[in-house]
Amino acid sequence: MTKFVSNRDETVPLFKSAALESLSHVHPAIPAILFLPVAAWFAWVGLGSAGFVTNIGLVALGLVLWTLTEYVMHRWVFHYHPRSGIGQRIHFLMHGVHHAYPRDSTRLVMPPVISIPLAALFGLAFHLVLGGYAPLTFASFLVGYVAYDTIHYATHHWPMKGPVGKFLKEYHLRHHYIDEDRAYGVSTPIWDHVFGTVIPTKGRG
Repeated sequence: MTKFVSNRDETVPLFKSAALESLSHVHPAIPAILFLPVAAWFAWVGLGSAGFVTNIGLVALGLVLWTLTEYVMHRWVFHYHPRSGIGQRIHFLMHGVHHAYPRDSTRLVMPPVISIPLAALFGLAFHLVLGGYAPLTFASFLVGYVAYDTIHYATHHWPMKGPVGKFLKEYHLRHHYIDEDRAYGVSTPIWDHVFGTVIPTKGRG
């Protein structure tokens, strides 16, 4: 059975409550507005934790951890296939609606009601595991998240000129229109290569 997919920038109501419904619609600038100042503060706090080379390593670690988190959440959380009716309903609310309405410009970035608690949990985990090295790593992790949400919006609504932009746009749209159980990376396909879930782009197989 062919799944319904709308190719128009349109939305569908998810909740009977107007308050809940409003929380599901987010302007694409919100992640940057919310999290870049927080990332800047953590970076400022963390810059004195180690020397230059170590700080570069911590920034790189945060970005790598974000790309892995992005892949894991997209593949095993957003694309979990529940069998129960309530599970299928939750899945549709969480990610299924995005695949049915991929051009809905109001539901392309994570709602703050979800992203803020998740960020707090990740921040706590970083603190418990990395101690004094956590602030700079967490700052980089947050920047990675903002980049991901921005790139995700861009792949659906911006022209994305240039080789990198064109590649990311085509790669993510293949996830939507060719095989939704592959190409889970949005900001980078690196973990798709690691875990064997790549969809080749044009001219590459």
